[in-house]
Amino acid sequence: TPDLDEYLLPNLLPLLSSLLQYVFNYHDGDVFGCVADIGWITGHSYIVYGPLCNGGTTVLFESTPVYPNPGRYWEMVERLGINQFYGAPTAIRLLLKYGDEWVQNYDRSSLKTLGSVGEPINTEAWEWYHRVVGDGRCPVVDTWWQTETGGICIAPRPSEPEAEIVPGMAMRPFYGITPALLDTEGEVLSSNDSTGALCISQAWPGMARTIHNHHQRFTETYFQPYPGYFFTGDGAYRSKEGYYQIVGRLDDVISVSGHRLGTAELEDVVNQCPGVAESAAIGYSHDIKGEGVYVFVVLKKAVMVQEDVLAQQLREMVSRSIAKYACPDFIQVVRSLPKTRSGKIMRRVLRKVVERNTDELGDLSTLDDPDSIHEVIRGHRRLRGDGKQQ
Repeated sequence: TPDLDEYLLPNLLPLLSSLLQYVFNYHDGDVFGCVADIGWITGHSYIVYGPLCNGGTTVLFESTPVYPNPGRYWEMVERLGINQFYGAPTAIRLLLKYGDEWVQNYDRSSLKTLGSVGEPINTEAWEWYHRVVGDGRCPVVDTWWQTETGGICIAPRPSEPEAEIVPGMAMRPFYGITPALLDTEGEVLSSNDSTGALCISQAWPGMARTIHNHHQRFTETYFQPYPGYFFTGDGAYRSKEGYYQIVGRLDDVISVSGHRLGTAELEDVVNQCPGVAESAAIGYSHDIKGEGVYVFVVLKKAVMVQEDVLAQQLREMVSRSIAKYACPDFIQVVRSLPKTRSGKIMRRVLRKVVERNTDELGDLSTLDDPDSIHEVIRGHRRLRGDGKQQ
């Protein structure tokens, strides 16, 4: 079509080709393994366009990482000789639950680069990915981008091979990307060691031009909140060294007694508990504090712990790492979190459950495991049925 000829071919395809080379250290003859759903933006960008533009070999993965067993990814790495592996933090946390054995059963010596995409990767998952999956020798590139950006915008690479990579941080803007942090008043935060709304201050190849049949919505969503800047909807922290860390969606910020908390910040602390595989923090209406914190927790396999003991341990960790006001009011242990087939946690569904609006869960067509929602609802009713905090 004319749109493809005028936009996709001259802009997006060269961008994806160069991103594959520079971010993932891709070379001729490498086998690129992106395990995303082909229908997700990561899927067709880094299964089809990026590798094939480089004349490379690409792997198309189907089903889940735990069928027929939790070693499926790593068996595939050994069998196909995969050099670059690109997956989601949710899948990494899921496999972390099963321990190291399923990874170590297979030869992963072909791996050169490990990639992460979809949401911020917590420190524990990053360390496990690097230490166990990559044997401590493969750089982990935590990539930040969106469907609207057309390709990766912030990642630890390209950089010098010996350049530092900070666990859980996307770190460095890619060529042509000029990020900016803005405060709630729309003022640019020029100093480092700052947190604000992540925006991009100039056009770049591959950026979206409009929304189909709704250009007004496009301008209102991305350009009106901060005039002169492209607003990503994400919050970010810029460290003293100038590195960027994504702290989550700005609509995933919880305001507790006037203090603003990013859900990603809370989850990163909770996930550092030795028995916790993954978590999801949700804000809910609180008569005194404005919003309270409700945390869903998935335990690692074979971990047995009393919920009240776990809750106390997690509250102490949050209190030490963030502040006492950030401590969760409710902690609910679940078998699994409701996720899309591409591995994203359906936080809007969890929010509806916490708000007791289970009749308004919305579109569930992308839900991977319907039973997970039923379990979450039953557990929530038990936890809050008598008004006790556990």
